[in-house]
Amino acid sequence: MEDDRADVNPDSIPELEMIYADMELMKERFAKLLLGEDMSGGGKGVSSALALSNAITNLAASVFGEISRLEPMPPDSKARWRKEIDWMLSVTDHIVEFVPSKQNTNGIMMEIMVTRQRSDVHTNIPALKKLDAMLMECLDNFKDQNEFTYASKDDAGAKSQKKREEEKWWLPTPKVPPNGLSDVTRKWLQFQKDSVNQVLKAAMAMNSHTLTEMEIPESYIDGLPKNGRASLGDTIYKNITVDHFDPDHFLSAMDLSSEHKILDLKNRIEASVVIWRRKMTNKDGKSGWGSGVSIEKREQFEDRAETILLILKHRYPGIPQSALDVSKIENNRDVGHAVLESYSRILESLAHKVMSRIEDVMHADNLAQNPSGDPKRNPLKDSASMASGKFPSAKEELEKLNLSDAPTSMTLSDFMGWTLDNEKESKQELSNGTETTTTEQLAKQPSATNSKKLSYLEKLDTLGGRSPSARQ
Repeated sequence: MEDDRADVNPDSIPELEMIYADMELMKERFAKLLLGEDMSGGGKGVSSALALSNAITNLAASVFGEISRLEPMPPDSKARWRKEIDWMLSVTDHIVEFVPSKQNTNGIMMEIMVTRQRSDVHTNIPALKKLDAMLMECLDNFKDQNEFTYASKDDAGAKSQKKREEEKWWLPTPKVPPNGLSDVTRKWLQFQKDSVNQVLKAAMAMNSHTLTEMEIPESYIDGLPKNGRASLGDTIYKNITVDHFDPDHFLSAMDLSSEHKILDLKNRIEASVVIWRRKMTNKDGKSGWGSGVSIEKREQFEDRAETILLILKHRYPGIPQSALDVSKIENNRDVGHAVLESYSRILESLAHKVMSRIEDVMHADNLAQNPSGDPKRNPLKDSASMASGKFPSAKEELEKLNLSDAPTSMTLSDFMGWTLDNEKESKQELSNGTETTTTEQLAKQPSATNSKKLSYLEKLDTLGGRSPSARQ
């Protein structure tokens, strides 16, 4: 044994110790998963799916935290995230399905069943890993910028912004030059925000699709009232069932001043959608869920309710999970769905936090340029690009990221060189007489008015179902 130790290269000892430490940590992580978080071993733990979902959620919370500043992640935190999330995702390598295949046996072609990784896992895990890498690159891009910093608590500039920061008092306040950011930095910030926004929308679409694939638990259904009016309340019910329904007018009449009130409205509407859908399946009227309201009217009410849910999802992506979402996640037994839901949810949350920090810097820049004009911004409300329009599918958003001519991530110095190159190309085209006319340019662009306008249900069909949308 001593001779064997003598043969070991001393330089490799720290590396071996690190490998052994990782092995012990991996054993601990997977032991908790196998025990279902019941460390007594008494068999009272949660399901494997929920244990893995909680493990991924807790890992992200401990590594990323609040994302209080726009700066690269510490190398040790980034290495820990890469290592441990790969451990969690390794489970999906063994989630398989049977598919038919042909095999030549002694000159005879036979059809047999073989296993391959389940299609939803095989498609979505690499896509989520790409979104993960893009967010890490976005944070890394802020290492070169030096135009804005973060003020200390005693800084006079920080105190001047406390009115806007009251709802986020624990976060450091961005500090920009007296005259604001330079034009290049301002455009670069907008570029970063747009890139993160694409990641946010793709993660939201993946999470929503995964949740639609989960069954609604009986425990959730048992706790519902017998009709939609009781769930919504008289005022909301009347506003949804009016002859001429306008979702924007409906929301303007609602009190959406806090997260709690928005979540309460979302819970009520999701519950009413489940009730109405169940009543439509009980057409004989013998069940206690039956009703005298016509099927056509009930479908119309359901469509209106889901439209409101879609708008809430766009406008307030930072809202916590609804009661329906929580119930689905807690009662889910599909490990593949658990991994996809939790991974997409934490990426959605991370993208939303990064966007919020970018918007904080933009707000500080606006204050520096217009000290007297301080528009009150709703801290719950996200960018305008998320407030309207068709909710995209994950596939559409990933195709945008893959096919976009512009790079999805670049540092400030890269951005400056990129914009200068574009300006040179534009000037060269002008000098060569190759500039297209305005009419030709407009003809090349897809017309928003000519594109097919999908109903909300058709939009949800692209996501695989008609279940209510959910943030996480």
